[in-house]
Amino acid sequence: MKIDQMTMEDIRSGLDTKKFTAKELVQSVYKKISEVEDQVEAYITLSEEEAYKKAEEIDTAIEQGEVLGPLAGIPIAIKDNICTEGIKTTCASKMLEDFIPPYDATVVKKLKDAGAIIIGKTNMDEFAMGSSTENSAFKVTKNPWRLDRVPGGSSGGSAAAVAAGMAFMALGSDTGGSIRQPAAFCGVVGLKPTYGLVSRYGLVAFASSLDQIGPITKSVKDCALTLDVIHGFDPKDGTTKSVKNATSYLNEIEKGIEGLRIAIPREFFPSTLDSQITNEIMESMFMLKGLGATIDEISLPITEEGLSAYYIISSAEASSNLGRFDGIKYGYRSDEYEDIEELVLNARTEGFGKETKRRIMLGTYTLTSGYYDAYYNRAQKVREKIKQQFNDIFKKYDLIISPTSPVLPFPIGEKIGNPLDMYLSDIYTISANLTGLPAISLPCGFCMEGLPIGLQIIGGPFSESKILRAAYALEQELGLGNGVAVIKEAKR
Repeated sequence: MKIDQMTMEDIRSGLDTKKFTAKELVQSVYKKISEVEDQVEAYITLSEEEAYKKAEEIDTAIEQGEVLGPLAGIPIAIKDNICTEGIKTTCASKMLEDFIPPYDATVVKKLKDAGAIIIGKTNMDEFAMGSSTENSAFKVTKNPWRLDRVPGGSSGGSAAAVAAGMAFMALGSDTGGSIRQPAAFCGVVGLKPTYGLVSRYGLVAFASSLDQIGPITKSVKDCALTLDVIHGFDPKDGTTKSVKNATSYLNEIEKGIEGLRIAIPREFFPSTLDSQITNEIMESMFMLKGLGATIDEISLPITEEGLSAYYIISSAEASSNLGRFDGIKYGYRSDEYEDIEELVLNARTEGFGKETKRRIMLGTYTLTSGYYDAYYNRAQKVREKIKQQFNDIFKKYDLIISPTSPVLPFPIGEKIGNPLDMYLSDIYTISANLTGLPAISLPCGFCMEGLPIGLQIIGGPFSESKILRAAYALEQELGLGNGVAVIKEAKR
């Protein structure tokens, strides 16, 4: 098997048996990047010098027989809105183009302590606002399965890097589906953990009550292995909680799904849904039933109202969080101004992109006196109603299954001029963010054009172990391969 087709589990085994060294692994990844990055454009920054230095440290430790961390020697990538000490963190925005953090985010520190090697920082929609990775200030990432299609967003660079074999795991952030939707579009596995399971310290905030960090990997096992490393209470993030896990997510993953009760919301399968998506999800349902799960159709009627509530709440929080970028305390500083007011105006006008400015204006409007009750407060009431509906479902069922996205990976440029159409692509993922629930996307098939189709599994609070068990069981039954795309359409 070629190295770029290996999972993290394969890599660990190869390093332990000395089939290759960590330095050879890093060389292999950068060789792959040199071959395909100019077509996929998944990375904003590469950290070659630091990666080789870390690889040599790992190789020395292996030679000396030292006990290594669970991710020792594994090349990974980090979404560019997660702080990395000494490596640029731009949020794909001109506003932070030259920002080099003086500290690591908690998740980055945990990955480094576990021995992971950071290859680089991945492209994204500016400040994580988007569903196609077309809103980056620097480049448009392509879907490795077909280069004229979007990779999803906002963690499109992370998903594309893993799918193209340019990293074995990449961190993403998920505010309304930004891990799961690109994972579905790129044919890889993406997990949005329960709100509070993984520290957000060092994540540049978009919408603080919705943001979560999670892994994007080639396999469900790799996802569990990464979650074992990054989860846990962090005194630097007051929203994190300690969760007692009997052994580990990885150790629990092969326990099977006999007796699990699974619900399928009929509202997630309208007649307008692409029949290829419906067929692949239903085929997966039959497989899960054959493995011992019980499947029931249920009603979850508030989905469309949830989308409206999500965009009001997330935009309001974004307008508040991004208020700090004024060209004085933080961010890009315009060269042309005559007074402070004009400095702030020019810095924000020139520093932010079109979609980010749209959401700041929408959020500011909904928080304005006179409109606060009509929009923001009303959206919060809808959010509570959605939470109650999910709580009621999880009193009777263990998991909910749905498509990850209502559409297949769409052509680059098709939706960028129609924000409402773009926002609708999040309709199946935003509920997990509004409720704080965990959810995973894994590939369940391919459409006639050869593009991946994603299936979403949602669980109750802190039920990641159950979600990963179901996802692993289905992954084994589907046998779809290693998730690495063959990039051939744009060969020169």
